[in-house]
Amino acid sequence: MRRPREWRRSGAPAASLAALLFACGALAATAVPGAAAPLAQQNDEPAPIQAGRRSPAGAYPAGLDARTYRVELWIDPERPTVRGVAQLEVAVDPAGAPDRLPLDFTGLRVERVSVDGRPVEAEHVAGRLLVPLPPDAGGRTLMVEVVYAGHPDDGLILRPNVHGAPSAFVDNWPNRTRFWLPSLDHPADKATAELVVHAPAAYQVIANGAMAAPPREAPRSIAGAEGWNTWHWTTRAPVSTYNLVVGVAEFTVVPLGRAACGRAPVAPDGCVEVSAWLFPPDTAQARLSFARAADMVDYYAETFGPFPYAKLAHVQSATRFGGMENASAIFYSERALASGRSIEGTVAHEIAHQWFGDAVTEAEWSHLWLSEGFATYFGAQYFEHADGAEAFRERMAGAARAYLASDDVGKPVVHEEDDLFQLLNRNNYQKGAWVLHMLRGLVGDSAFFAGVREYVARYEHRAVLTDDFRRVMEEAAGRDLGWFFEQWLFRPGYPVFETDAAWDEGAGEAVITVRQTQEAAWPTFLGPLEIEIVSGEQRLRRRVDLRERLETLRVETSGPLDRVVVDPDGWFLHAGSGGDGEP
Repeated sequence: MRRPREWRRSGAPAASLAALLFACGALAATAVPGAAAPLAQQNDEPAPIQAGRRSPAGAYPAGLDARTYRVELWIDPERPTVRGVAQLEVAVDPAGAPDRLPLDFTGLRVERVSVDGRPVEAEHVAGRLLVPLPPDAGGRTLMVEVVYAGHPDDGLILRPNVHGAPSAFVDNWPNRTRFWLPSLDHPADKATAELVVHAPAAYQVIANGAMAAPPREAPRSIAGAEGWNTWHWTTRAPVSTYNLVVGVAEFTVVPLGRAACGRAPVAPDGCVEVSAWLFPPDTAQARLSFARAADMVDYYAETFGPFPYAKLAHVQSATRFGGMENASAIFYSERALASGRSIEGTVAHEIAHQWFGDAVTEAEWSHLWLSEGFATYFGAQYFEHADGAEAFRERMAGAARAYLASDDVGKPVVHEEDDLFQLLNRNNYQKGAWVLHMLRGLVGDSAFFAGVREYVARYEHRAVLTDDFRRVMEEAAGRDLGWFFEQWLFRPGYPVFETDAAWDEGAGEAVITVRQTQEAAWPTFLGPLEIEIVSGEQRLRRRVDLRERLETLRVETSGPLDRVVVDPDGWFLHAGSGGDGEP
């Protein structure tokens, strides 16, 4: 499989937005909500495009890297429109600069575009804003600025919340950032960000990273009306665009504790402030769903490595998903939290994402299991740590049942979908989790967790493919694992085991056959399979090394067999007869 080009990263912090905020008086004049825009409009609001479509090959020319997004937004949750100024630092490779920067952007009216302060004529068509670059762009870092306004078709959701109060929430996954922010809207391009949001004083604003300054009253010349505040958030850890968010609503902020102390190098004082941002009627959720949120951060930081961001806010929001792992500001379904039920399992899943999916990100959508499979497995694995092995086994058994009963079994885990929403399936979540569980059983806890820690350390704030993870785990285990990754991730299906047992009285042996009866198009699954044999008071364990679709095992026993159990400890994803037939 061809590896995509390496996206370059910038670890240097962005220049302070305070030094850049509207140094040009004309720019400040354009940013007054409700005022007539003095700039010539390049076009009206374009017709909406379909959300979640995979970008075609070649959509992002080699040699372009968004280093920093500096975004200023005017949001009134009681109004259906927004205004924005986006400043993008874009590094251009000296080897071959394209003549245009293709920014993903749709649905909003573009009022002005400039490159290094010089106005340019950009073409806005079919969900792309094509910005002409100067002929000497190669080897330079350009400042591209876009001034825009209008009613977002998607991505930034302005509507009453579950309790009828006005709210505004960004909801990006998979590539819906383009509906509110001109960007390179692909998971492999990660950048630092500054988000300055002006909103009426009745509302609070949450976003990624750390608060650069306390909320302050916005000058009338900026806000266009009295009673507006300015909120300034900044993330110096680079994030993918789908993790870049803003939320504006009336919140009650509940502190949940400090976590990962000494293991949070980006946090202002070396400890992660964990909090819940809840709608006022739902503050009981701080105790119900989020009581162990700080402990989860502690456990994951100890297990996988330092917490990668400046804080962790758990936010009740308008998202189409049960939870969305936005870096340092996780958004949860407002209705799930308003229902009064516990969503603690989702909380563990989303916190695990801060390492897997956020800090270490899939370079292509088809490798989504590197995000969702990891969060599903380690979300469940927290409960093994906190509540014991049986709680973990129950969660993994439920994941196996969900996958085996799904319509996704006929496709490999890693495969392309034009509709990216179709990737939110039982392959990437439940089967992906089981791939990690089987890998752990295959190589042992020591090599498994050492490999995962090295994977996080090596690829933090980078984008990866499955082969990157495989190579790290091969190093940790000291063995080839290509066969394992090939059969479980790049081929469809699962093994279906049929077992038969007979008693060879003359030899004093039980003869056990294990046959794989899955579909012919599915692979013959290889690997060690544990068998438990019960004969009277005798209970034996033997391992069958699966190499063919039919394997025979002979075991000396004291008499005829009473029972044969396949995979008694639940380390192998399978279906079929023998024991209870479940992993």
